[in-house]
Amino acid sequence: MRLPINIEELLSGRAVEGDRIEYKTGWNPDAIYRTICAFANDFDETGGGYIVVGVQEENGHAIRPVTGIDPNLIEPIEKDMVGYNNLMRPYYQPRLYIEEADGKTILVIKVSPGERRPYKVPDQITAKQKTFNYYIRYNSSSIVPRDEYERELINLANRMPFDDRGNDDIKLTDISPLLLHDYLVKVKSSLADISLTDHMEDVLEQMDLLEAVPEGWRIKNVAAMMFSERPDRFFRQAQIEIVLFPEGREKNPNNLIEVEPIRGSVPQMIEKTLSYLNTNIIKKQIIKPKDRAQSITFYNYPYQALEEAVVNSLYHRDWTIREPVEITVEPERISILSFSGPNHTIPMEAVRSGQSLRSRRYRNRRLGEFLKELDLTEGRATGIPTIQDELQANGSPVAKIETDEERTYFLIDIPCHPNFIKELFVLNKDVVKDVIKELSERQKVIIEMISANPFLSAKTISEKISEKTSEKTSEKTSEKFTVSDRTIENDLAQLKKKGILAREGGRKEGKWVIINKKE
Repeated sequence: MRLPINIEELLSGRAVEGDRIEYKTGWNPDAIYRTICAFANDFDETGGGYIVVGVQEENGHAIRPVTGIDPNLIEPIEKDMVGYNNLMRPYYQPRLYIEEADGKTILVIKVSPGERRPYKVPDQITAKQKTFNYYIRYNSSSIVPRDEYERELINLANRMPFDDRGNDDIKLTDISPLLLHDYLVKVKSSLADISLTDHMEDVLEQMDLLEAVPEGWRIKNVAAMMFSERPDRFFRQAQIEIVLFPEGREKNPNNLIEVEPIRGSVPQMIEKTLSYLNTNIIKKQIIKPKDRAQSITFYNYPYQALEEAVVNSLYHRDWTIREPVEITVEPERISILSFSGPNHTIPMEAVRSGQSLRSRRYRNRRLGEFLKELDLTEGRATGIPTIQDELQANGSPVAKIETDEERTYFLIDIPCHPNFIKELFVLNKDVVKDVIKELSERQKVIIEMISANPFLSAKTISEKISEKTSEKTSEKTSEKFTVSDRTIENDLAQLKKKGILAREGGRKEGKWVIINKKE
Protein backbone atom coordinates (compact mmCIF):
# COMPACT_ATOMS: atom_id res chain seq x y z
CA MET A 1 0.00 0.00 0.00
CA ARG A 2 1.13 3.54 -0.74
CA LEU A 3 0.94 6.40 1.74
CA PRO A 4 -1.54 9.03 0.47
CA ILE A 5 0.73 11.86 1.67
CA ASN A 6 4.35 12.51 0.75
CA ILE A 7 6.66 11.18 3.47
CA GLU A 8 8.86 14.30 3.43
CA GLU A 9 5.81 16.53 3.90
CA LEU A 10 4.76 14.34 6.82
CA LEU A 11 8.16 14.38 8.53
CA SER A 12 8.50 18.12 8.08
CA GLY A 13 5.24 18.73 9.94
CA ARG A 14 4.00 21.09 7.23
CA ALA A 15 1.04 19.01 6.09
CA VAL A 16 -0.10 17.55 9.44
CA GLU A 17 -0.28 19.33 12.79
CA GLY A 18 2.22 18.25 15.43
CA ASP A 19 -0.32 16.84 17.88
CA ARG A 20 -1.53 14.47 15.15
CA ILE A 21 1.93 12.88 14.72
CA GLU A 22 3.76 10.68 17.20
CA TYR A 23 7.33 9.54 16.59
CA LYS A 24 8.74 6.27 17.94
CA THR A 25 12.41 5.33 17.76
CA GLY A 26 11.57 1.62 17.73
CA TRP A 27 8.71 -0.85 17.75
CA ASN A 28 7.00 -0.54 21.15
CA PRO A 29 3.54 -2.12 20.78
CA ASP A 30 2.29 -1.21 24.28
CA ALA A 31 2.78 2.55 23.80
CA ILE A 32 1.92 2.43 20.10
CA TYR A 33 -1.46 0.76 20.62
CA ARG A 34 -2.43 3.23 23.32
CA THR A 35 -1.82 5.96 20.75
CA ILE A 36 -3.70 4.02 18.05
CA CYS A 37 -6.67 3.80 20.40
CA ALA A 38 -6.50 7.54 21.17
CA PHE A 39 -6.30 8.54 17.49
CA ALA A 40 -9.16 6.17 16.59
CA ASN A 41 -11.37 7.72 19.30
CA ASP A 42 -10.60 11.16 17.81
CA PHE A 43 -11.97 12.94 20.87
CA ASP A 44 -11.37 16.43 19.44
CA GLU A 45 -12.50 15.37 15.94
CA THR A 46 -9.33 16.48 14.23
CA GLY A 47 -9.02 13.56 11.83
CA GLY A 48 -7.02 10.85 13.62
CA GLY A 49 -3.26 10.83 13.25
CA TYR A 50 0.03 9.17 12.24
CA ILE A 51 2.53 7.09 14.20
CA VAL A 52 5.99 7.06 12.61
CA VAL A 53 8.26 4.23 13.76
CA GLY A 54 12.01 4.53 13.25
CA VAL A 55 12.28 8.26 13.90
CA GLN A 56 13.56 10.08 16.96
CA GLU A 57 11.93 13.32 17.99
CA GLU A 58 12.91 16.47 19.80
CA ASN A 59 10.27 18.94 21.02
CA GLY A 60 7.72 17.29 18.77
CA HIS A 61 9.86 17.47 15.61
CA ALA A 62 11.52 14.63 13.71
CA ILE A 63 15.30 14.43 14.03
CA ARG A 64 17.03 13.98 10.68
CA PRO A 65 18.53 11.78 9.47
CA VAL A 66 16.07 9.19 10.74
CA THR A 67 17.31 6.16 12.65
CA GLY A 68 15.12 3.71 10.69
CA ILE A 69 14.22 0.14 11.65
CA ASP A 70 15.61 -3.24 10.61
CA PRO A 71 13.73 -4.33 7.45
CA ASN A 72 13.84 -7.91 8.78
CA LEU A 73 11.48 -6.85 11.57
CA ILE A 74 8.71 -5.69 9.24
CA GLU A 75 7.11 -9.09 8.59
CA PRO A 76 7.03 -10.04 12.32
CA ILE A 77 5.55 -6.61 13.12
CA GLU A 78 2.80 -7.09 10.52
CA LYS A 79 1.93 -10.48 12.03
CA ASP A 80 1.91 -9.08 15.57
CA MET A 81 -0.41 -6.26 14.53
CA VAL A 82 -3.02 -8.75 13.26
CA GLY A 83 -3.32 -10.16 16.79
CA TYR A 84 -3.16 -6.78 18.52
CA ASN A 85 -5.93 -5.40 16.31
CA ASN A 86 -8.18 -8.21 17.53
CA LEU A 87 -7.57 -7.09 21.13
CA MET A 88 -9.08 -3.66 20.54
CA ARG A 89 -12.71 -3.34 21.60
CA PRO A 90 -14.45 -3.10 19.22
CA TYR A 91 -12.13 -4.42 16.51
CA TYR A 92 -10.08 -1.77 14.77
CA GLN A 93 -7.51 -2.03 11.98
CA PRO A 94 -5.06 0.83 11.33
CA ARG A 95 -3.20 1.09 8.03
CA LEU A 96 0.49 0.21 7.88
CA TYR A 97 2.82 1.74 5.27
CA ILE A 98 6.47 0.95 4.61
CA GLU A 99 8.39 4.08 3.58
CA GLU A 100 11.95 5.23 2.98
CA ALA A 101 13.59 8.38 4.34
CA ASP A 102 17.26 9.34 4.43
CA GLY A 103 18.07 5.94 2.93
CA LYS A 104 16.45 4.11 5.88
CA THR A 105 13.27 2.05 6.21
CA ILE A 106 10.56 3.47 8.46
CA LEU A 107 6.99 2.45 9.27
CA VAL A 108 4.01 4.80 9.13
CA ILE A 109 0.81 3.76 10.89
CA LYS A 110 -2.14 5.87 9.71
CA VAL A 111 -5.02 5.91 12.17
CA SER A 112 -8.33 7.23 10.86
CA PRO A 113 -11.23 8.15 13.16
CA GLY A 114 -13.05 4.92 14.00
CA GLU A 115 -16.59 4.37 12.78
CA ARG A 116 -17.46 2.32 15.89
CA ARG A 117 -15.95 4.52 18.60
CA PRO A 118 -15.38 4.66 21.50
CA TYR A 119 -12.51 2.14 21.52
CA LYS A 120 -10.74 0.42 24.39
CA VAL A 121 -7.33 -1.22 24.39
CA PRO A 122 -5.24 -3.06 27.03
CA ASP A 123 -2.91 -0.73 28.92
CA GLN A 124 -0.14 -3.25 28.17
CA ILE A 125 -1.17 -5.02 25.01
CA THR A 126 1.67 -7.56 25.33
CA ALA A 127 0.91 -8.47 28.98
CA LYS A 128 -0.80 -11.74 29.94
CA GLN A 129 -3.15 -10.00 32.39
CA LYS A 130 -4.90 -7.26 30.47
CA THR A 131 -6.67 -4.20 31.84
CA PHE A 132 -8.73 -2.37 29.22
CA ASN A 133 -9.16 1.39 29.10
CA TYR A 134 -10.31 4.12 26.75
CA TYR A 135 -7.62 6.51 25.50
CA ILE A 136 -7.84 10.01 24.07
CA ARG A 137 -5.31 12.58 22.91
CA TYR A 138 -4.49 15.45 25.24
CA ASN A 139 -2.13 17.85 23.49
CA SER A 140 0.59 15.45 22.28
CA SER A 141 -0.05 12.64 24.78
CA SER A 142 -2.38 9.64 24.94
CA ILE A 143 -4.23 9.55 28.26
CA VAL A 144 -7.07 7.69 29.96
CA PRO A 145 -10.14 9.99 30.09
CA ARG A 146 -11.76 10.50 33.47
CA ASP A 147 -15.20 11.65 34.65
CA GLU A 148 -16.79 14.11 32.22
CA TYR A 149 -14.19 13.36 29.54
CA GLU A 150 -15.10 9.68 29.62
CA ARG A 151 -18.82 10.49 29.49
CA GLU A 152 -18.26 12.84 26.56
CA LEU A 153 -16.22 10.20 24.73
CA ILE A 154 -18.99 7.61 25.16
CA ASN A 155 -21.52 10.14 23.83
CA LEU A 156 -19.47 10.40 20.63
CA ALA A 157 -20.64 6.91 19.59
CA ASN A 158 -22.15 6.96 16.12
CA ARG A 159 -21.59 10.72 15.83
CA MET A 160 -19.53 10.62 12.66
CA PRO A 161 -18.98 14.08 11.07
CA PHE A 162 -20.98 14.61 7.88
CA ASP A 163 -17.97 14.86 5.56
CA ASP A 164 -16.67 11.46 6.76
CA ARG A 165 -19.95 9.61 6.13
CA GLY A 166 -20.68 7.38 3.17
CA ASN A 167 -23.20 8.56 0.58
CA ASP A 168 -25.27 6.12 -1.52
CA ASP A 169 -25.81 8.78 -4.22
CA ILE A 170 -22.11 9.27 -5.03
CA LYS A 171 -20.78 6.92 -7.72
CA LEU A 172 -17.27 6.28 -8.97
CA THR A 173 -18.14 8.13 -12.18
CA ASP A 174 -18.88 11.25 -10.10
CA ILE A 175 -15.25 11.45 -8.99
CA SER A 176 -13.12 13.36 -11.49
CA PRO A 177 -9.84 11.56 -12.29
CA LEU A 178 -8.34 14.91 -13.30
CA LEU A 179 -9.15 16.62 -9.99
CA LEU A 180 -8.02 13.63 -7.97
CA HIS A 181 -4.76 13.27 -9.91
CA ASP A 182 -4.10 17.01 -9.64
CA TYR A 183 -4.47 16.80 -5.87
CA LEU A 184 -2.18 13.76 -5.56
CA VAL A 185 0.47 15.54 -7.62
CA LYS A 186 0.24 18.70 -5.52
CA VAL A 187 0.70 16.80 -2.25
CA LYS A 188 3.46 14.70 -3.85
CA SER A 189 1.75 11.41 -3.11
CA SER A 190 3.11 8.21 -4.66
CA LEU A 191 -0.53 7.37 -5.49
CA ALA A 192 -0.23 9.86 -8.35
CA ASP A 193 1.64 7.18 -10.31
CA ILE A 194 -1.38 4.83 -10.30
CA SER A 195 -3.79 4.86 -13.25
CA LEU A 196 -7.08 6.27 -11.99
CA THR A 197 -8.85 5.00 -15.07
CA ASP A 198 -8.20 1.40 -14.03
CA HIS A 199 -7.73 1.69 -10.26
CA MET A 200 -9.96 4.51 -9.02
CA GLU A 201 -11.56 2.30 -6.36
CA ASP A 202 -8.16 1.14 -5.05
CA VAL A 203 -6.89 4.71 -4.74
CA LEU A 204 -10.02 5.90 -2.94
CA GLU A 205 -9.74 2.94 -0.57
CA GLN A 206 -6.10 3.75 0.24
CA MET A 207 -7.10 7.39 0.85
CA ASP A 208 -9.76 6.21 3.31
CA LEU A 209 -12.54 7.67 1.15
CA LEU A 210 -14.68 4.52 1.12
CA GLU A 211 -16.99 3.45 3.95
CA ALA A 212 -17.42 -0.29 4.41
CA VAL A 213 -21.04 -1.50 4.35
CA PRO A 214 -22.51 -5.04 4.13
CA GLU A 215 -23.10 -4.58 0.40
CA GLY A 216 -19.51 -3.50 -0.22
CA TRP A 217 -18.64 0.17 0.18
CA ARG A 218 -19.94 3.73 -0.15
CA ILE A 219 -17.99 6.79 -1.25
CA LYS A 220 -17.62 9.36 1.52
CA ASN A 221 -19.04 12.86 1.21
CA VAL A 222 -15.63 14.53 1.41
CA ALA A 223 -14.58 12.74 -1.80
CA ALA A 224 -17.34 14.56 -3.69
CA MET A 225 -16.54 17.86 -1.96
CA MET A 226 -12.91 17.63 -3.05
CA PHE A 227 -12.91 15.70 -6.31
CA SER A 228 -16.30 16.14 -8.02
CA GLU A 229 -16.82 18.80 -10.68
CA ARG A 230 -20.39 19.33 -9.42
CA PRO A 231 -20.68 18.62 -5.69
CA ASP A 232 -23.86 20.74 -5.73
CA ARG A 233 -25.58 17.66 -7.19
CA PHE A 234 -25.20 16.02 -3.78
CA PHE A 235 -25.13 19.07 -1.50
CA ARG A 236 -27.72 21.61 -2.63
CA GLN A 237 -26.53 25.22 -2.87
CA ALA A 238 -22.88 24.17 -2.58
CA GLN A 239 -21.79 27.37 -4.28
CA ILE A 240 -20.50 30.89 -3.64
CA GLU A 241 -22.56 33.91 -4.64
CA ILE A 242 -20.97 37.37 -4.98
CA VAL A 243 -23.04 40.57 -5.02
CA LEU A 244 -21.62 44.09 -5.37
CA PHE A 245 -23.40 47.20 -4.06
CA PRO A 246 -21.40 50.17 -5.48
CA GLU A 247 -23.29 52.70 -3.31
CA GLY A 248 -23.82 50.40 -0.35
CA ARG A 249 -26.66 48.02 0.39
CA GLU A 250 -28.52 50.43 2.68
CA LYS A 251 -28.00 53.56 0.59
CA ASN A 252 -29.16 52.05 -2.68
CA PRO A 253 -30.13 48.36 -2.53
CA ASN A 254 -31.46 48.51 -6.10
CA ASN A 255 -28.04 49.34 -7.53
CA LEU A 256 -26.36 45.96 -7.45
CA ILE A 257 -24.20 43.72 -9.60
CA GLU A 258 -24.66 39.96 -9.28
CA VAL A 259 -21.77 37.73 -10.30
CA GLU A 260 -22.62 34.35 -11.77
CA PRO A 261 -22.63 31.75 -8.95
CA ILE A 262 -19.28 30.04 -8.48
CA ARG A 263 -19.52 26.25 -8.46
CA GLY A 264 -17.15 23.28 -8.59
CA SER A 265 -15.10 21.28 -6.11
CA VAL A 266 -14.07 23.05 -2.91
CA PRO A 267 -10.55 23.86 -4.22
CA GLN A 268 -12.08 25.10 -7.49
CA MET A 269 -14.56 27.36 -5.69
CA ILE A 270 -11.76 28.78 -3.55
CA GLU A 271 -9.54 29.41 -6.57
CA LYS A 272 -12.30 31.00 -8.70
CA THR A 273 -13.55 33.21 -5.87
CA LEU A 274 -10.10 34.48 -4.94
CA SER A 275 -9.28 35.06 -8.60
CA TYR A 276 -12.37 37.21 -9.01
CA LEU A 277 -11.70 39.20 -5.84
CA ASN A 278 -8.03 39.65 -6.69
CA THR A 279 -8.79 40.84 -10.24
CA ASN A 280 -11.84 43.01 -9.63
CA ILE A 281 -11.85 44.10 -5.99
CA ILE A 282 -8.36 44.18 -4.48
CA LYS A 283 -6.48 47.42 -5.20
CA LYS A 284 -3.05 48.66 -4.20
CA GLN A 285 -1.93 52.13 -3.17
CA ILE A 286 1.63 53.38 -2.84
CA ILE A 287 2.58 56.47 -0.83
CA LYS A 288 6.03 58.03 -1.04
CA PRO A 289 6.69 60.00 2.15
CA LYS A 290 8.92 63.03 1.74
CA ASP A 291 10.98 62.22 4.82
CA ARG A 292 12.00 58.66 3.89
CA ALA A 293 13.33 56.76 0.91
CA GLN A 294 11.05 53.75 1.21
CA SER A 295 7.50 53.82 -0.10
CA ILE A 296 4.49 52.63 1.92
CA THR A 297 2.34 50.03 0.16
CA PHE A 298 -1.09 48.94 1.35
CA TYR A 299 -4.27 47.46 -0.10
CA ASN A 300 -7.97 48.10 0.25
CA TYR A 301 -8.21 44.44 1.33
CA PRO A 302 -5.13 42.27 2.02
CA TYR A 303 -5.31 39.14 -0.13
CA GLN A 304 -4.29 36.78 2.69
CA ALA A 305 -7.18 37.97 4.87
CA LEU A 306 -9.72 37.35 2.12
CA GLU A 307 -8.14 33.97 1.33
CA GLU A 308 -8.46 32.82 4.93
CA ALA A 309 -12.06 34.03 5.17
CA VAL A 310 -13.13 32.34 1.92
CA VAL A 311 -11.47 29.04 2.87
CA ASN A 312 -13.08 29.13 6.34
CA SER A 313 -16.53 29.76 4.84
CA LEU A 314 -16.35 26.41 3.03
CA TYR A 315 -14.33 24.50 5.59
CA HIS A 316 -16.63 25.26 8.52
CA ARG A 317 -20.00 25.49 6.77
CA ASP A 318 -22.80 22.99 7.40
CA TRP A 319 -23.08 21.08 4.13
CA THR A 320 -26.53 19.78 5.04
CA ILE A 321 -28.00 23.31 4.95
CA ARG A 322 -29.27 24.34 1.52
CA GLU A 323 -27.85 27.84 1.52
CA PRO A 324 -24.89 29.19 -0.47
CA VAL A 325 -21.93 31.09 0.88
CA GLU A 326 -22.71 34.77 0.24
CA ILE A 327 -20.05 37.43 -0.36
CA THR A 328 -21.27 41.04 -0.37
CA VAL A 329 -18.97 43.84 -1.56
CA GLU A 330 -19.76 47.39 -0.41
CA PRO A 331 -17.65 50.56 -0.39
CA GLU A 332 -16.73 50.14 3.28
CA ARG A 333 -16.51 46.37 3.66
CA ILE A 334 -16.63 42.85 2.30
CA SER A 335 -19.04 40.59 4.17
CA ILE A 336 -18.89 36.79 3.99
CA LEU A 337 -21.92 34.88 5.25
CA SER A 338 -22.07 31.11 5.72
CA PHE A 339 -24.35 28.63 7.46
CA SER A 340 -24.43 27.45 10.14
CA GLY A 341 -22.60 29.33 12.89
CA PRO A 342 -19.63 28.56 15.15
CA ASN A 343 -19.79 25.51 17.39
CA HIS A 344 -21.50 25.94 20.76
CA THR A 345 -18.26 24.94 22.49
CA ILE A 346 -16.96 28.41 21.49
CA PRO A 347 -18.05 31.05 24.03
CA MET A 348 -20.09 33.95 22.66
CA GLU A 349 -17.57 36.34 24.23
CA ALA A 350 -14.87 34.89 21.98
CA VAL A 351 -17.11 35.37 18.93
CA ARG A 352 -17.85 38.99 19.80
CA SER A 353 -14.18 39.78 20.43
CA GLY A 354 -13.32 38.57 16.93
CA GLN A 355 -10.12 36.91 18.04
CA SER A 356 -9.27 33.18 18.27
CA LEU A 357 -12.24 30.81 17.91
CA ARG A 358 -10.95 27.55 19.35
CA SER A 359 -13.47 24.74 19.00
CA ARG A 360 -13.58 21.35 20.67
CA ARG A 361 -15.53 19.98 17.72
CA TYR A 362 -14.74 20.45 14.05
CA ARG A 363 -17.66 20.11 11.67
CA ASN A 364 -15.66 18.90 8.65
CA ARG A 365 -12.44 17.38 9.97
CA ARG A 366 -11.58 15.42 6.81
CA LEU A 367 -12.20 18.41 4.55
CA GLY A 368 -9.88 20.45 6.76
CA GLU A 369 -7.24 17.75 6.50
CA PHE A 370 -7.30 17.91 2.70
CA LEU A 371 -7.24 21.73 2.65
CA LYS A 372 -4.26 21.78 5.00
CA GLU A 373 -2.36 19.37 2.76
CA LEU A 374 -2.98 21.84 -0.10
CA ASP A 375 -1.69 24.71 2.09
CA LEU A 376 -5.11 26.39 1.91
CA THR A 377 -5.47 26.50 5.67
CA GLU A 378 -2.86 26.63 8.41
CA GLY A 379 -4.35 24.66 11.26
CA ARG A 380 -6.86 24.66 14.06
CA ALA A 381 -8.05 28.00 15.48
CA THR A 382 -5.63 30.00 13.27
CA GLY A 383 -8.13 31.41 10.75
CA ILE A 384 -9.45 34.46 12.62
CA PRO A 385 -6.05 35.42 14.15
CA THR A 386 -4.53 35.26 10.65
CA ILE A 387 -7.23 37.56 9.27
CA GLN A 388 -6.78 40.07 12.09
CA ASP A 389 -2.98 39.98 11.81
CA GLU A 390 -3.11 40.63 8.05
CA LEU A 391 -5.53 43.54 8.53
CA GLN A 392 -3.35 45.05 11.24
CA ALA A 393 -0.22 44.74 9.11
CA ASN A 394 -2.10 46.49 6.28
CA GLY A 395 -3.20 49.35 8.52
CA SER A 396 -6.86 48.33 8.28
CA PRO A 397 -9.46 48.19 11.09
CA VAL A 398 -10.16 44.80 12.68
CA ALA A 399 -12.71 42.39 11.22
CA LYS A 400 -16.01 41.94 13.03
CA ILE A 401 -17.79 38.63 13.57
CA GLU A 402 -21.49 38.11 14.10
CA THR A 403 -23.73 35.15 14.90
CA ASP A 404 -26.95 34.53 16.83
CA GLU A 405 -27.55 32.64 20.07
CA GLU A 406 -28.71 29.57 18.12
CA ARG A 407 -25.49 29.68 16.01
CA THR A 408 -27.45 29.43 12.76
CA TYR A 409 -25.06 31.63 10.74
CA PHE A 410 -21.53 33.03 10.69
CA LEU A 411 -20.92 36.54 9.31
CA ILE A 412 -17.53 38.19 9.08
CA ASP A 413 -17.15 41.82 7.99
CA ILE A 414 -13.72 42.64 6.59
CA PRO A 415 -13.31 46.46 6.55
CA CYS A 416 -11.87 48.41 3.67
CA HIS A 417 -8.69 50.37 4.34
CA PRO A 418 -9.76 53.96 5.24
CA ASN A 419 -7.72 55.47 2.39
CA PHE A 420 -9.82 53.63 -0.18
CA ILE A 421 -13.29 54.39 1.16
CA LYS A 422 -15.17 56.75 -1.17
CA GLU A 423 -12.15 57.02 -3.45
CA LEU A 424 -13.40 54.38 -5.85
CA PHE A 425 -17.14 54.77 -5.44
CA VAL A 426 -18.00 58.40 -4.60
CA LEU A 427 -17.13 61.49 -6.59
CA ASN A 428 -15.22 64.14 -4.70
CA LYS A 429 -15.56 67.31 -6.78
CA ASP A 430 -12.58 68.93 -5.05
CA VAL A 431 -10.40 66.22 -6.55
CA VAL A 432 -10.95 67.42 -10.10
CA LYS A 433 -11.78 71.10 -9.42
CA ASP A 434 -8.92 72.32 -11.63
CA VAL A 435 -10.20 70.59 -14.74
CA ILE A 436 -13.94 70.15 -14.09
CA LYS A 437 -14.69 73.55 -15.65
CA GLU A 438 -13.20 72.38 -18.95
CA LEU A 439 -15.59 69.44 -19.27
CA SER A 440 -18.76 69.31 -21.28
CA GLU A 441 -22.07 68.78 -19.50
CA ARG A 442 -22.19 65.25 -20.86
CA GLN A 443 -18.72 64.46 -19.49
CA LYS A 444 -19.75 65.79 -16.06
CA VAL A 445 -22.77 63.48 -16.16
CA ILE A 446 -20.48 60.56 -17.09
CA ILE A 447 -18.28 61.23 -14.03
CA GLU A 448 -21.35 61.38 -11.78
CA MET A 449 -22.57 58.04 -13.16
CA ILE A 450 -19.19 56.39 -12.71
CA SER A 451 -18.85 57.74 -9.18
CA ALA A 452 -22.12 55.95 -8.34
CA ASN A 453 -21.24 52.78 -10.25
CA PRO A 454 -17.65 52.33 -11.45
CA PHE A 455 -18.56 49.12 -13.31
CA LEU A 456 -20.64 50.82 -16.04
CA SER A 457 -19.76 50.09 -19.66
CA ALA A 458 -19.79 52.68 -22.45
CA LYS A 459 -22.95 51.09 -23.86
CA THR A 460 -24.79 51.33 -20.52
CA ILE A 461 -23.68 54.95 -20.06
CA SER A 462 -24.92 55.88 -23.54
CA GLU A 463 -28.29 54.26 -22.83
CA LYS A 464 -28.71 56.08 -19.50
CA ILE A 465 -27.67 59.46 -20.92
CA SER A 466 -30.04 58.96 -23.88
CA GLU A 467 -32.89 58.25 -21.45
CA LYS A 468 -32.12 61.40 -19.43
CA THR A 469 -31.90 63.56 -22.56
CA SER A 470 -35.19 62.21 -23.90
CA GLU A 471 -36.93 62.84 -20.54
CA LYS A 472 -35.79 66.47 -20.44
CA THR A 473 -37.00 67.22 -23.98
CA SER A 474 -40.24 65.19 -23.88
CA GLU A 475 -42.36 68.26 -23.01
CA LYS A 476 -41.13 70.18 -26.06
CA THR A 477 -40.98 67.46 -28.66
CA SER A 478 -41.77 63.80 -29.12
CA GLU A 479 -38.39 63.17 -30.77
CA LYS A 480 -36.09 60.64 -29.03
CA PHE A 481 -32.46 61.63 -28.58
CA THR A 482 -29.75 58.99 -28.73
CA VAL A 483 -26.13 59.34 -27.69
CA SER A 484 -24.04 56.73 -29.52
CA ASP A 485 -21.66 54.32 -27.86
CA ARG A 486 -18.85 55.80 -29.96
CA THR A 487 -19.53 59.29 -28.56
CA ILE A 488 -19.34 58.00 -24.99
CA GLU A 489 -16.14 56.09 -25.78
CA ASN A 490 -14.59 59.33 -27.07
CA ASP A 491 -15.67 61.13 -23.89
CA LEU A 492 -14.14 58.41 -21.76
CA ALA A 493 -10.91 58.59 -23.74
CA GLN A 494 -10.72 62.37 -23.16
CA LEU A 495 -11.38 61.97 -19.44
CA LYS A 496 -8.56 59.43 -19.27
CA LYS A 497 -6.26 61.78 -21.19
CA LYS A 498 -7.05 64.61 -18.76
CA GLY A 499 -6.08 62.33 -15.90
CA ILE A 500 -9.55 62.25 -14.34
CA LEU A 501 -10.41 58.60 -15.08
CA ALA A 502 -8.40 55.40 -15.17
CA ARG A 503 -9.40 51.87 -16.09
CA GLU A 504 -8.54 48.96 -13.81
CA GLY A 505 -9.08 45.36 -14.87
CA GLY A 506 -10.28 43.94 -18.17
CA ARG A 507 -12.86 45.32 -20.53
CA LYS A 508 -15.62 43.01 -19.32
CA GLU A 509 -14.84 42.67 -15.60
CA GLY A 510 -12.83 45.84 -14.95
CA LYS A 511 -14.01 49.16 -13.52
CA TRP A 512 -13.43 52.90 -13.71
CA VAL A 513 -11.50 54.77 -11.03
CA ILE A 514 -11.70 58.51 -10.40
CA ILE A 515 -8.10 59.52 -9.88
CA ASN A 516 -7.20 61.54 -6.81
CA LYS A 517 -5.17 64.52 -7.97
CA LYS A 518 -4.81 66.24 -4.59
CA GLU A 519 -1.26 66.49 -3.31
